[in-house]
Amino acid sequence: MFKGLFLKHMRESMLDTLGMDRFLDILKQLIRTPSVVGAEHPFFLVLKRELEEIGVETTMYEGVLVAEGGDPESGMISAHIDRHGLVCTGPNEFQYAAFTAHNRGDLTGDSVSEKTYKDIMGRFINQRVQAYNPWSGAYLGMGEIDNAYVCDRRANLLFNVKGLEHLHAGTPVAFVDTLKYEEGYLSAQLDNVLSAAIILFLYERGYQGRAFFTASEEVGKSWRFLLEWFRGRDVCTDELLVLDTSPYPDRKTADAQHVVLRHKDANASFASPLTKKITDICHTLSIKYGYKDEFIEKTNENLLAQNKPIYSLGSTEMGRLVRASDGAIQGTTFQLPTTGYHTTSETVSIIAVMDVVRVLETLYIKGA
Repeated sequence: MFKGLFLKHMRESMLDTLGMDRFLDILKQLIRTPSVVGAEHPFFLVLKRELEEIGVETTMYEGVLVAEGGDPESGMISAHIDRHGLVCTGPNEFQYAAFTAHNRGDLTGDSVSEKTYKDIMGRFINQRVQAYNPWSGAYLGMGEIDNAYVCDRRANLLFNVKGLEHLHAGTPVAFVDTLKYEEGYLSAQLDNVLSAAIILFLYERGYQGRAFFTASEEVGKSWRFLLEWFRGRDVCTDELLVLDTSPYPDRKTADAQHVVLRHKDANASFASPLTKKITDICHTLSIKYGYKDEFIEKTNENLLAQNKPIYSLGSTEMGRLVRASDGAIQGTTFQLPTTGYHTTSETVSIIAVMDVVRVLETLYIKGA
């Protein structure tokens, strides 16, 4: 069905070349596997199985699954695999999982992601949710959100959920999600299962390098797991590529680029040969790209002129690693522009996905 729809919008030869029908199969499967921040173990198990079935070695550490192809030094890609959801915190009480215990990645309230989530809070109403065992992934029941509100005393987003009154505290509750395609765009809770699917797809296409799948990025912890791995092996690099989605306020601004890069974030400046390699590939393949920090700075200029609050540059996994390692670990972010951030309707252009795959194949797979 998906392939037939794609053919209305692009050349069949291009689709066949990239094998995007296979990519969609991977993405649909991963989306169905819950991975609420703090309860990612079932998703790790699925990734581990899928990677080992195609001959990729995997090793599980605290907070990170490390995958290695036949030539681990030929590439180094990272992607977080946790998604937003709820956690039961008491009898018939549910809180936004990423904000429990004030465990937020950005505490200032002025990041793009925090402001965006406040704007879309109402979209959670009538959202179906499913509870699951945080270790086995076993299904524990289905419910529906009938109200969402900010509790100022706890500085968290709280939910009323019908149908899950039997749950015990500590049980993760994921948004029920399916992949949707309409008029050239994919929609689902894409952050950051989309990146995990792209990496798995790359391995199937011949990628032989190393990949890191990290937990707890949505609470600002994933960089710690990566730093532990690098320090434990006395490894330094300037070519770590962190793959993720990047929010934009509307389709026009999102579609202005298919690849999103950065010079810096609120933590550090990025200094990596990867940036020039990627931009050179984009020029060669006529792929549109942009820099998120430049977009935010331009937006802030307009806001200042109107005496309105400005955005922070945001905190990324890459920036935190650069800062914590004093520059011993460097690289760049490599993101897909989306709208509907942190909802089950986060949307990305399928052409942008195809262009990202083309860049990664050119960068990492010989003969691509």
